[in-house]
Amino acid sequence: MLNLICTDTPISEPGNIKFSLSPVQVANNLMDMDQDPRKRLYFSDGRRKVDYVLVYHSRKRSSVRGSPSQHRLSIISNGSYPLGVEEKDPEGGKEEPAGVVLDIGPPDPADGEKIMIREEFEGNLKDAGLEIEHDKETKVHGHAFIRLHAPWQVLSREAEFLKIKVLTKKSYELREDTGLVATMNEVWRKINQPFQPKVPHQEQEHIRTKFLSHCFSRDKLHLYNIKSKDTFFNNTTRSRIVYEILRRTACTRTCQTMGITTLIANGVYDSAFPLHDGNFRPTGQTEGKNDRQLLHDEWARYGAFYKYQPVDLIRRYFGEKIGLYFAWLGLYTQLLIPASVVGIIVFFYGWATVETNVPSQEMCDENQNFTMCPLCDRACDFWHLSTACGTARASHLFDNPATVFFAIFMSLWAAMFLEHWKRIQISLNYSWDLTGMEEEEEHPRPKYETLLLQKRQRKMKNTKNKNEPERGVEESGELGKDKWRQRLLSAMAAGNPPGNEKLTWRDRLPGYLINISSILFMFGVTCSAVFSVIIYRITISALMAMSPDPEVKSNVRVTVTATAVIINLVVILILDEIYGMVAAWLTELEIPKTETNFEERLILKAFLLKFMNAYAPIFYVAFFKGRFAGRPGDYVYVFNDYRMEECAPGGCLIELCIQLSIIMLGKQLIQNNIFEIGIPKLKKLCRTLKDKERAPKEVVEQRSGRQQWHLDYDLEPFEGLTPEYMEMIIQFGFVSLFVASFPLAPLFALLNNVIEIRLDAKKFVTELRRPDAIRAKDIGIWYNILSGLGKFSVIINAFVIAFTSDFIPRLVYQYMYSETGTMHGFINHTLSYFNVSNFKAGTVPSVSGLNKDITLCRYKDYREPPWSSEPYQFSKQYWSVLAARLGFVILFQNLVITMSMLVAWVIPDVPKNISEQLKKEKTLLVDVFLNEEKEKLQLIQSLFSKDLTQEQQEELQISDQTSLPLQQTQTRPVPPAPAPASTAPRTRPRAASFSQFTRQMSMSPRSDITHHTAV
Repeated sequence: MLNLICTDTPISEPGNIKFSLSPVQVANNLMDMDQDPRKRLYFSDGRRKVDYVLVYHSRKRSSVRGSPSQHRLSIISNGSYPLGVEEKDPEGGKEEPAGVVLDIGPPDPADGEKIMIREEFEGNLKDAGLEIEHDKETKVHGHAFIRLHAPWQVLSREAEFLKIKVLTKKSYELREDTGLVATMNEVWRKINQPFQPKVPHQEQEHIRTKFLSHCFSRDKLHLYNIKSKDTFFNNTTRSRIVYEILRRTACTRTCQTMGITTLIANGVYDSAFPLHDGNFRPTGQTEGKNDRQLLHDEWARYGAFYKYQPVDLIRRYFGEKIGLYFAWLGLYTQLLIPASVVGIIVFFYGWATVETNVPSQEMCDENQNFTMCPLCDRACDFWHLSTACGTARASHLFDNPATVFFAIFMSLWAAMFLEHWKRIQISLNYSWDLTGMEEEEEHPRPKYETLLLQKRQRKMKNTKNKNEPERGVEESGELGKDKWRQRLLSAMAAGNPPGNEKLTWRDRLPGYLINISSILFMFGVTCSAVFSVIIYRITISALMAMSPDPEVKSNVRVTVTATAVIINLVVILILDEIYGMVAAWLTELEIPKTETNFEERLILKAFLLKFMNAYAPIFYVAFFKGRFAGRPGDYVYVFNDYRMEECAPGGCLIELCIQLSIIMLGKQLIQNNIFEIGIPKLKKLCRTLKDKERAPKEVVEQRSGRQQWHLDYDLEPFEGLTPEYMEMIIQFGFVSLFVASFPLAPLFALLNNVIEIRLDAKKFVTELRRPDAIRAKDIGIWYNILSGLGKFSVIINAFVIAFTSDFIPRLVYQYMYSETGTMHGFINHTLSYFNVSNFKAGTVPSVSGLNKDITLCRYKDYREPPWSSEPYQFSKQYWSVLAARLGFVILFQNLVITMSMLVAWVIPDVPKNISEQLKKEKTLLVDVFLNEEKEKLQLIQSLFSKDLTQEQQEELQISDQTSLPLQQTQTRPVPPAPAPASTAPRTRPRAASFSQFTRQMSMSPRSDITHHTAV
């Protein structure tokens, strides 16, 4: 029992009313309910299930009655009798001091308006058939919960409107495989048995019986196996039906809004969500587990990482949209296994052949004695190529002939992945009864409605000023505005908005301009960040080269590369968060009409910005680094002091590998895992602290007595699947775009995804409120992005192999310039000569550590020697290699695209068994309805035959009476003759539905039925 007792104090300041609470009396009325976990999902009567919950912030204001100077108030929580004003000690009779004091501030004028809107909205919900239950306790300050329940009449009506497919009584046997196929399937099922989750409905998948499904109709209830109306529709379907009602219910009297999303955006309600199916913690009983406990035990635990996902159970609990995401993620993870195996083979091939690789041996051979030109001006000395032996050997691990095969394989793998997903998607659509699903009309977003209303107001005001120029503004302006608002809202409620207006491109033009300029600015920010890291690398390299410590000089390249990549990673992580918020802000400026349009535009902007942010450093290393550095004697300088950086002696591919591996692993480890674990917990902590600040002295409820809606409200709200998809799409880019430089990328992606699936599962089951079940047939725009990345990866890998690696120069040398047809002499062929006397003044090394006079140094390029007629110009070998590179790009692209199209053509989109079952089910449904109509006709004919037998009996009675003696017939009254209509020709009855016939029979009185059968 909860007592709020107003002290005997004159009320002089309404904003400082104080209430006293005894701490012993602090309680929650809900504690008195049965604490059975199942009762937490029902109304207080324990029979009606809570299908949806609305939450708003409650702030009760005091009402002063009686004496204006003194006031005593008692509020009872559980409906029992109130206690006295003071609690007296039973032994001494002393008054107990007040335990807790609640200060209620001045009333907010907006609260009254929100209360009126809520009252109208809830009244409209009741008119729609929903049943509502409010909190019984009276809170001074805090969150109030409204529970909604949809009875059978509402569920059946909305299910028919939404065309929800349900199972019928009609079933058929699936065709069983025979022979070798059946044996192989049985062996495969036994092998997979340990990896299957222990979910009841999945354990019965081997049953070869399939029930037909059909759109729900109230006229065909006899077709469905309705054992109980309370459980015929599962919790997900019930909450979706209630959400559809909430989404389309309007408030036309108190405000210009329609739908719960608009009310939440305007602060009328804090949130709205369906309830979880009880606690997720296991009870120790295998039988009787709810779906949430099954998902937690068989899916949302890291110990279940080796098991398949219970996709059907995920869909049944969270809806089709989330089910498709996890099905796509599971397929992507499974197909990473063969890619990882091939990548490991390619890596080990490079490791096994590094000792026999001729170019690496030549670079490591000190007898070759290639004296290289300095890497920087003045401070850097000449150096021997053999000092870069380690870089050359490491480069061969990733830059070998098997890399080309792996790039082709991964391009075909991407095509196979997309084709296989289309087949899986169609199979899921069939098993989830999504075939033939129509697109549902979406309600406009709150901001769109607001701006459209403002536009109508401006237009109406301009029209009014033109028609009535002499009418003053002061003449009942507010009253006229209210009248116009009521007319407008009436028109909106009738579905005919004035003029059928909508926002045009002129209304969105400022948003479009800001979008274009902002995206270009963000691209500039990304490029500036990459350029800043380049400046860092150049300056640090020069500073470390001037160090007197020889150990520091020897580790310049490794130190600079590692620290620069880490800086790049930090910048990428920071800009990713910024770009996510910027993309949402820019999408709001475009004023999309529906949530689908908003989501698609947000995805497109976020993907462009995050793609540019994640891959800009990698693109620089792959295609720009070392291309514009110049040559000795004619270097390109930054700020007239620092030379542009060059690639390592082993090529830029090893640096590309380092860049890609660190950024990929860093993003997966930090952003995808640590952020996903830490940020939700921080948000929950901040929200808890914020609630305490809003109600610092709110009545504390006992944790053990909290209901399911209290527990679910403490969870984080679901914010959509865009962040989840974005992580995987960026990872897919790492796996497919630059896989030629890092064959182990699929392996690291596989390891990450095994953890990611369980992490996302745990988040959805234990840390997030239950999301609204949204029907979807596909993954939407994400498939188009994946398809674009797959095609783009062919081009990128072709250019990486042709221009970044040394694969093409090696082929050109071996088949055009090698005298023996081998790779011997390749390093010498790729190095050009430079006369040190041609150095510019001030760029020659100040001190040389080599104990000899150096007249010529070497550098990696295809240029004419200084003794040529055209010194330092590109040689014929350069143009030969360039032609071969361009030819390889064209050949590679056409070959891979042709093979990808062949793969797409060979693999049909619709599995053969699915197409056969769809045709069979259509035929069976037609037979079911034909048999139903036949039964109706037979029933009607039997009723009419019964009429005929009754008529014959009446005729026999009449004939018997006429055969009596004339005296009896004269004294006994003759019964009335049959109605003339019986002698008229009978018309053929029109076939009607059985439900309509029975409804008409049940609605008509008993006398009417007997009169009808007597005809």
